[in-house]
Amino acid sequence: MRAIIFDHHDPSPTVYRFSDAVPDPEPPPDGVVVKVHYAALNRLDNFVRIGWKGLNLQWPHIPCSDFSGEIVAVGDQVEGWQVGQRVTANPLVWCGRCRACLAGRHNHCRSAHLLGEHIRGACADYVAVPARNLIAVPEGFDMCLAAAASLVYVTAWHNLIIAGRLQAGEQVLVVGAGGGVNTASIQIAKLAGASVYVIASNADKAGRARAIGADWTIDRTETPAWSKAVYEATGRTGVDMVVDNVGQATWRESLRTLRPGGRLVTVGGTSGYEAETPVNLIFGRHLCIIGSTMGTQEDYLTVMPLIFQGKLRPIIDSVFPIEQFQQAIERLMAGEMFGKIVIAVNPEPVNV
Repeated sequence: MRAIIFDHHDPSPTVYRFSDAVPDPEPPPDGVVVKVHYAALNRLDNFVRIGWKGLNLQWPHIPCSDFSGEIVAVGDQVEGWQVGQRVTANPLVWCGRCRACLAGRHNHCRSAHLLGEHIRGACADYVAVPARNLIAVPEGFDMCLAAAASLVYVTAWHNLIIAGRLQAGEQVLVVGAGGGVNTASIQIAKLAGASVYVIASNADKAGRARAIGADWTIDRTETPAWSKAVYEATGRTGVDMVVDNVGQATWRESLRTLRPGGRLVTVGGTSGYEAETPVNLIFGRHLCIIGSTMGTQEDYLTVMPLIFQGKLRPIIDSVFPIEQFQQAIERLMAGEMFGKIVIAVNPEPVNV
């Protein structure tokens, strides 16, 4: 089959190569093989290529956690799924046996693997996934949108609604506008009935954030002291919640925007992990810092129907054919995107 692969960690994206000689996957007994229509990039793909201590991959590795496609083979233990069904899937593969899994906390599983991170991903003609991870894509729903949804929406849903316990009427600040998790967070927060404040890296992204539901935005290049601006915009009270996935570069300012009793929720640190925390702010304002990674299958089965119903809509930045994967990853690395970058692998024919 065709796939995007790389066979060693490297800071340069030139390590990726297109191959048409990768063996097709076989369906595991409890899983299926899906012919991939679309795959989607995440910042995670860039981090995996660079690598970190303890990340032991099977070479060659295939990137991309997200996909949509059509089932072409079914394992002999699988029930309820058939060849020809249109599907996408939760990219988190959990063990199903540990205490966390048995309690339904799949994202707490210490043996969990993420498609495209620890195990081979979906930027290929075919991908094998456990049947329990699947969700059917309704007939007529855009498969490009389906591919862009899974990782960022299950992550944002768990981060805001489950871990962060966001309530209607609260004020939430999203630090960053253009990434997939942030565009999902803006929409989910609005759906939950919150007022949404957004810190954007430029005026264009600030405008786009308003177009998808943000109530108040600021261009941090024009207003570097954005925590003070947020404080003034909230009537000098601060926000109830901050969603900060930038980490080191924004951590202190994010904490300063919180009202007494406020909480900061995070699922990452794209600028670095060595963030300095003013301890006096934590105890002085009774603040909570909440970490979250991915989401449970229950979260996934809750948020994806909201997308299929049109209550949430994945934002597509651009679509590249698989042969132009290099250009796609370079756009991701440049931080130019607003929303998800999608890879067309075997796109559905367009009905004219």
